[in-house]
Amino acid sequence: MTDKSFKEWPFMSDKALAEYIGTFVKHHRMEQNKTQDALATAAGISRSTFSLLERGKTVTVATLIQVLRVLDQLSVLGAFEVRETISPLALAKLQKEKRQRARGKSKNEEDNSTDSSW
Repeated sequence: MTDKSFKEWPFMSDKALAEYIGTFVKHHRMEQNKTQDALATAAGISRSTFSLLERGKTVTVATLIQVLRVLDQLSVLGAFEVRETISPLALAKLQKEKRQRARGKSKNEEDNSTDSSW
């Protein structure tokens, strides 16, 4: 497998990125000792489409997902996880609005709670 740094990815062409993905797919297929034909059949795609993927040619996202599923590599999609973030200013505002102390019941509230109309 090639050793690419995250820093290099923005500078890679679309073709180079597609080839990188193809290399990833081929590596995991070979690790599992599966033929292109067997994997393509399991993924529900043609062998020629699978071959295009491995060679870094254009395929659909659906095709890539099907292949990753068969290779048991869907975990790579974790990189697409969206995490909600909060700005430091918003966090400071929330912290400021948080209660700082607990307050017991006032004398009037205690008296009213014991009074009952029953």
